[in-house]
Amino acid sequence: MDFNFTPDEEKFRQELRTFLQNEHTTEGAKKEWDSGVGFGPNFWELIRKLGARGWLTPTWPKKYGGLELSNIYKYIAADELNNYTHMYHLIGAVMAGPIILNKGTEAQKEKYLPRIARGEIEFSLGYTEPEAGSDLANLSIRAEDKGDYFIISGQKMFNSRAHFANYHWLGARTQDIQPKHKGISLIIVDLKTPGITIEPIWTIAGGFRTNMIYYDQVKVPKENMVGEKNKGFYYIMEALDHERMYFIGDLKSNLDHMINHVKSTGKASEDTAQKLAELSVEMEILRLFALRVPWMIDEEMVPAYQAAMLKVFFAETEQHVANTSLNLLGKFGMLTEESKLAPMSGEFEHLYMHSLENLITRGSPEIMRNIIALRGLGLPTG
Repeated sequence: MDFNFTPDEEKFRQELRTFLQNEHTTEGAKKEWDSGVGFGPNFWELIRKLGARGWLTPTWPKKYGGLELSNIYKYIAADELNNYTHMYHLIGAVMAGPIILNKGTEAQKEKYLPRIARGEIEFSLGYTEPEAGSDLANLSIRAEDKGDYFIISGQKMFNSRAHFANYHWLGARTQDIQPKHKGISLIIVDLKTPGITIEPIWTIAGGFRTNMIYYDQVKVPKENMVGEKNKGFYYIMEALDHERMYFIGDLKSNLDHMINHVKSTGKASEDTAQKLAELSVEMEILRLFALRVPWMIDEEMVPAYQAAMLKVFFAETEQHVANTSLNLLGKFGMLTEESKLAPMSGEFEHLYMHSLENLITRGSPEIMRNIIALRGLGLPTG
């Protein structure tokens, strides 16, 4: 059984890798992302150059800016971008775009998809609220139907790209009904619409910025609703399965850097070798998990619980890499890159702080295990 890429897939990877290595904006984009700025001028320029080659949306139809390739190519493109810039994926290309492609109107497809593919616009997820995080069915932000438009009031939190994104991928309540998840719709909101206030939330992950968003009687055309009214919860669940397509390029590089550091310093004791060998085994398992999800999508299977398996295994492997590496580096390992004494330019302090956040975001381990138990094993979780 061969789990390697085909010659054509490997050629695609090498072409993209060479581009990112030689592109003058790549390092600047990485610094912008790591600083919490997100998409600064370097990042916008980089993704527009990638978009011009069809590399942001390789699975999409050519009429919308894609290359009509399999989801393995999507995985390869995102994995390489993650490796060179630390960004895990584009919300527009990975989450919003596929739902618009499958559920949106022709007008929505023509308005948003080509611009997403060209790297001209980005979305911010509008799911979590102060009282609705893991339980999205409990969200309360309200979109009141006024005929040909909605009036939206309420708040969202942990909207990580809202300070530079163009649109909000908003889950909002459009009907009071039981069960609650049947009264939610999915609406695209221009973040420059009057009545929207965006305030920063600074996370533990090295100053990474997410946001609180307040809606105060915001008027949004009904033509911005995606799919059927009150079906938004199902679309959000489908989009989350796409979000949980994880890419290991950056984490694999972290582990490789630690292995090379141990070799170069001559500190490869038997105990250290055992720990790094264990991490290498976990990384290979993670690689196979990561490849399984895009393969399932190509086979028209919904990775209903496999995506949850990937998410929880990725987050816990990332923590294992971070914790083991800091133990090997000693007390100086927690110094940030600003310190001249920081080993490896503070790479593992950065990884450690982000691993704490990544353990919870996009679904906590407890929620992921509930999904696996319910959807995969048929077990009760309540």
